[in-house]
Amino acid sequence: MVLKVAQRGLIPPFIVMEVMRAANERQAKGEDVFHLEVGQPETGAPGPVIAAAKVALSSDTLGYTEALGLPALRRRIAEHYKDRYGADVDPSRVVVTTGSSAAFMLSFLAAFEPGDRVALANPSYPGYRNILLALGVTPVTLPAGPDSRFQPSVELLRRAGGPLDGLIVASPSNPAGTVLGASELGALSGYCADKGIRLISDEIYHGITYGRQTATALLTTDDAVVVNSFSKYFSMTGWRLGWMVVPADLARAIECLAQNLFISPPTLSQHAAIAVFDCRDELDANVARYANNRELLLDRLPQAGFDRLAPADGAFYIYADVGELTDDSEDFCRRMLTETGVATTPGIDFDEERGGRFIRFSYAGATGDMEEAAERLRAWRH
Repeated sequence: MVLKVAQRGLIPPFIVMEVMRAANERQAKGEDVFHLEVGQPETGAPGPVIAAAKVALSSDTLGYTEALGLPALRRRIAEHYKDRYGADVDPSRVVVTTGSSAAFMLSFLAAFEPGDRVALANPSYPGYRNILLALGVTPVTLPAGPDSRFQPSVELLRRAGGPLDGLIVASPSNPAGTVLGASELGALSGYCADKGIRLISDEIYHGITYGRQTATALLTTDDAVVVNSFSKYFSMTGWRLGWMVVPADLARAIECLAQNLFISPPTLSQHAAIAVFDCRDELDANVARYANNRELLLDRLPQAGFDRLAPADGAFYIYADVGELTDDSEDFCRRMLTETGVATTPGIDFDEERGGRFIRFSYAGATGDMEEAAERLRAWRH
């Protein structure tokens, strides 16, 4: 008898993780690899975070926490919104999660029913689309390109072809690194309010920008779900901790879902994360390094023939149109890794329709690695 495999698990893979596996296999054979594929800070957590974790390890405080997170951490996150944005956030609206991935899962489960239609830009982070598919929710992709700076717009929403139940926005975005200004985010928020569309705002790259200011959806509406993470600006990737600020009408549903699906976020990580908000100098030094890496690649990539680049306003990505070189970005990235040791992510991961002609470079690594990778690509293309 053949046993059934549930359809919800038959979703596309997260290709960047498969690229990373291939890169690690190459590295295990003693061959060099330059990791420009994964969006992971090269630096570890700040020193005070490590110190706080050691204190927590030596105490008897590592049992379960409340499903919504440690009250002290939730209060500190609320203070962060006051300090950085001037936004008043009640700590009761803050939900600590097992990475931002759990935040997306919980918010999608609480806000959308199977068969609902949720809009998102193409290109965008593949986890949105694939989680929605696993939950039986229909992703409605908006063909965003250079004219809209790879971001959704009210005009694209109007052309979506039918009623929408949700909209996911990301600023700074992954993979393009572009930022929505306050007026653009306000226009999208207003449109959602008029049409009864639930807004999910991915703000996990806040703090990592280059000349453009980020806006939080919390200053435009009380009905949005705002998602953030300790993995990017706060440089705590492997600690698997994120958070969201939720509207009142979703709060109890999200709490019940969190209780049953996750029990609680990692306790050690929560105790440690309280300290990270006092590490601005160290964290901003990381952003200064990203800025240097960005300038280096924006200068060197065109010398290697990669000269059609999205505006890299924030995060640590450069999204390159390589359509003159290939229409199969997956094969192109595979050959690049094999022949140069430079690992990058094919655009097909972010855009199933047009991604064959795009690739993404991550510049979260060491500056020396960026320099060597750029030189190898220049030699490879010539």
